[in-house]
Amino acid sequence: MLKIGLTGGIASGKSTVCTLFEHYNKAPIIDADVIARHLAEPDKEAYAEIVHHFGGEVLQSDKTLNRKKLRQLIFSDPTAKQALENILHPKIRQQVILQSQQQQACYIILAIPLLIESKMYDLVDRILVIDIDPSLQLQRLQQRDNISAYQAQVMIDAQCSQQQRLAHADDIIDNNNDADALGKQIQLLHQKYIKISNGCQHSNSHGQ
Repeated sequence: MLKIGLTGGIASGKSTVCTLFEHYNKAPIIDADVIARHLAEPDKEAYAEIVHHFGGEVLQSDKTLNRKKLRQLIFSDPTAKQALENILHPKIRQQVILQSQQQQACYIILAIPLLIESKMYDLVDRILVIDIDPSLQLQRLQQRDNISAYQAQVMIDAQCSQQQRLAHADDIIDNNNDADALGKQIQLLHQKYIKISNGCQHSNSHGQ
């Protein structure tokens, strides 16, 4: 089974790309964001570690995590960001491996926004990067989160650069155009991945 690591900067269109791949492939998408949210629910181990480290100020009145406040904190403080990643990344990695082993399909998509930063590329066979113009990314993030251009740029800058992502890419999706153009690219990639998964024994070249 071919494992495709999907990554891209914040607000680059990962959810839309995942939806389109689900349409073609019918196989479940393993989404690191979904895993992270699940791991941080009140009855989970990561929740206790987060509260222990960051204190009660990151909680809402119902004791669930105030994700907006926590996100603002980690994007403004590199030390806090590193601390949260130290708590979550090993657990996310474990879940990605476990969920991957449970799938039976020609190929699966592992949607991992911080694939490069967390060095999880050893879990995938190919890396698929969503490429988006920086000005369009900034605009989409401002609209999505209803934040200022400055706040949006801080969030973008907290991730690795697009050049770093593209340096690891086996395949690239251009998400600067309309939905039709995006859909056509994903249809071609779907056909390509089916062919690769059926045509040869794939080996991992990203574990270095």
